Amino acid sequence: MCRNFILLNSYFILIFSVANEFDPYREALIVETTTIWPEEYDDWSLDDRRRIEALLHADPQQAAELEYVRQHSGFCRQITVTSADLERLAAV
Repeated sequence: MCRNFILLNSYFILIFSVANEFDPYREALIVETTTIWPEEYDDWSLDDRRRIEALLHADPQQAAELEYVRQHSGFCRQITVTSADLERLAAV
């Protein structure tokens, strides 16, 4: 389990995240999704990125790099785009 500390208003807050493991329980509590794109894909159009993001988040269990970040009201599903994801989605 990853642990990250952040300083907010002079208080330390511990943020827990679970990486690379699909979790149906956390999926039911998703309140936000984010997608991280490596710099090598900076030249991709916004439309192409949105299409890939929609496909990745529609089937998060297949994502190569999946992380759940605990938030106050639930979880944020964070997917980091990888070349393996793009190869898998190329057939779609």
